[in-house]
Amino acid sequence: MSTRSSLDGQVAVVTGAARGVGELLARKLSARGATVALVGLEPEELKRVAASLHGPGAHWYADVTDHAAMSRVASEVKDRFGKVDIVVANAGVAAGGPFADSDAQSWNRVIEVNLIGSATTARAFLPVLLESRGYLLQIASLAAITPAPLMSAYCASKSGVEAFAHSLRAEVGYRGVRVGVGYLSWTDTDMVRGADEDEVLRDLRARLPWPSNRTYPLGPAVDRLVAGIERRSAHVYGQWWLRGMQSVRGYLPALIGTVGQREMRHFAPRLEARSAPRTGLVGAGGTADERARGNGNG
Repeated sequence: MSTRSSLDGQVAVVTGAARGVGELLARKLSARGATVALVGLEPEELKRVAASLHGPGAHWYADVTDHAAMSRVASEVKDRFGKVDIVVANAGVAAGGPFADSDAQSWNRVIEVNLIGSATTARAFLPVLLESRGYLLQIASLAAITPAPLMSAYCASKSGVEAFAHSLRAEVGYRGVRVGVGYLSWTDTDMVRGADEDEVLRDLRARLPWPSNRTYPLGPAVDRLVAGIERRSAHVYGQWWLRGMQSVRGYLPALIGTVGQREMRHFAPRLEARSAPRTGLVGAGGTADERARGNGNG
């Protein structure tokens, strides 16, 4: 029996590849035979990930919201590896807290990276994906399926990228390019651990109904993404129960609107007792994004 993988000889691009989902996904795609191009904002971390790949690969420093930079990366990846078969738009950041007290710059940056950055990635790589009749996987979230208090920017951005991917699928499918959406619940990454440093966000999440209140291990979730990429699936679910959420999502906004008000009333005294609103992006990836923009590199 042949052990050949469907990814042998394929060239895959992964954004946000310096850590978390992007890092492990790049390594697992490489293990399945793909040549991997890493894109992100942390050169040393990207270099480390590139050195850990099982096969050929390279890394590029670029801000996914910068169209000129991403177009350059797309051209250079094709020049180096001859083609691009798979693009995973994974780069993302998060910020938490009440919208009324939110830091406008951080709130807007979540939308810029997660939504506009995904569209910029697709725009840059679509010409080469059309050539290869390739596959774009857009990483979304449980936050695209159900809204949640204290997560307005993240929910808005992930709902946006889900809708964007569905629209793009309809536009380019007849030309041979397939588009998928990957859904993840709370997964053990720097972003989730960073959000948990805020005790109100952590305690609010703990009060969510099972199974949405758990943090799930990274490895099995990424294995599911890899399997979806191999099948070029329209929908990929990082946790088994997320597929079932699709059948009830129409009821969730009203439910969350009611239950969310109760929860906000419960947490209001703790939020009001804070000496200052929380500012900035969460996690190590958020810190890297802020550092890159502060140094004028973004």
